[in-house]
Amino acid sequence: MSEENLEDDSRYEVVVNHEEQYSIWPEGREIPLGWNTTGKAGSKAECLAYIEQVWTDMRPLSLREQMKRQAEEPQVVEAVVSDSRPSDPRDDLVSFLCQGDHPVQATAQTVEQFMERIKAGYANIKFTDTRGGTEIQVRLDAPASNTEDADIEGHKGNVHIAGNLTLNYRPVRLVADVAVATLTGSGQLQLREA
Repeated sequence: MSEENLEDDSRYEVVVNHEEQYSIWPEGREIPLGWNTTGKAGSKAECLAYIEQVWTDMRPLSLREQMKRQAEEPQVVEAVVSDSRPSDPRDDLVSFLCQGDHPVQATAQTVEQFMERIKAGYANIKFTDTRGGTEIQVRLDAPASNTEDADIEGHKGNVHIAGNLTLNYRPVRLVADVAVATLTGSGQLQLREA
């Protein structure tokens, strides 16, 4: 007959931790840190029966208290959640880019490439202060754009870009000034009528 089949004649005591989780511990041995005796002692079967009777909610105390607070104050939780959501997620990026100037970068590899695209009537501009960067291709409004101040060979001056597009289903106008030397500058979107 193996030892596993022998009856356990040992005595145990019921212990509980700060989260009101129960266990049994051999009587007479030092109780581990973080655990306290409940005063109940006996055979293993008696201690387990006691735990089954008193430990009716298996969730840790901290979780029960948190759930109770949330149940008592649902309107506070809902207010925080609703305040953090934009009314229309499509407007979030557009609204941000319509508020003042933002750093931009032309996405061409060289000044010559950038100027060739402008002569073809479009430009690729990246707003660098958005998450991951927001790249926009815009067909230029030729009368509103200006390349006269740009010295391509000397890599000096600025290019003024303007053009209409639709971003996140919103009609907008891109206005940007890009330095020829660095292909960087500043720009913004402006809401326009559909």
